[in-house]
Amino acid sequence: MGKRSMGINLDNLIYPYFVISGKGRKQVIKSFPGVYRFSIDRILGDIYETSKLGINKMLLFGIPDRKDVSALEAFKDDNIVSLAVKAIKNEFPGLSIFTDVCLCAYTSHGHCGIIKSQVRSQKSQVLFDYKKTLEVLAKIALSHAKAGADWVAPSAMAKNQVHVIRSTLDKHGFTKTKILGYSAKFASNFYGPFRNAADSSPRFGDRNGYQLAYTDADAALRELRDDIKEGADMVMVKPALSYLDVIRQAHDKFRHPLAAYNVSAEYAFVKYGGRHGLWDEKKMVLEIVSSIKRAGADLVISYHAKDIAKWQRD
Repeated sequence: MGKRSMGINLDNLIYPYFVISGKGRKQVIKSFPGVYRFSIDRILGDIYETSKLGINKMLLFGIPDRKDVSALEAFKDDNIVSLAVKAIKNEFPGLSIFTDVCLCAYTSHGHCGIIKSQVRSQKSQVLFDYKKTLEVLAKIALSHAKAGADWVAPSAMAKNQVHVIRSTLDKHGFTKTKILGYSAKFASNFYGPFRNAADSSPRFGDRNGYQLAYTDADAALRELRDDIKEGADMVMVKPALSYLDVIRQAHDKFRHPLAAYNVSAEYAFVKYGGRHGLWDEKKMVLEIVSSIKRAGADLVISYHAKDIAKWQRD
């Protein structure tokens, strides 16, 4: 059957990985069935199996040993993602490696940027220090590009993040490193298992001040437009299932390469429902991912990707 499975082309799927320090580590995530945190040596073995299934695109998230208000672990020379990229590219040079560029897993407060000191409270409205946030995001992206990442994917929803990263990469000679902008990232209730995996839940407040309101499709289209103008090679809608209308509008309006993120809770509810006999997991997954593609996504980031590839072989 090649790389096409029940109408889904495996070339259109990206599989996410969570990377941790140490050796020989494969950690179970209780709320996230079938998804693990891997040390670099263990991730190489898993990526070998994933690539053998026909999946050639991976998205990396780093989980540091230490967190602080400045996200220093995210961009130091030996940050966990850059080390992983180097190791993966050495073993599997033909794979396309995407890296998440954000601060939430690295900050002690769990927010996606450097915050203004006066809003470190229980107030829901959290404000970024955008100058400092953009500086850190650019440093992270540059470190990943130096390590060999094919794509950097800024996800902090910081204004002008794509422009600043593109300028920084070009200035340092990484003109071929592409940018996947998390352009329309909603303040969604569908991120729970991911936040458990990355230990990235906000310690105070919420992300409504910088992520999009789920009621505001117009704002999403403006953000997508702006990231395209700033130089994003591909833009993204996240989550996917509750925002199929936004995916379709973005596809029709911009005709620009478009990704959608089939996020952690969308994945987990299918897994749990299948285990309890509420539906046929395989049929449910294929229906969902097909709907995301049909809405207009060119690439789908999905924790179901390996299952889809295995079902292809049955």
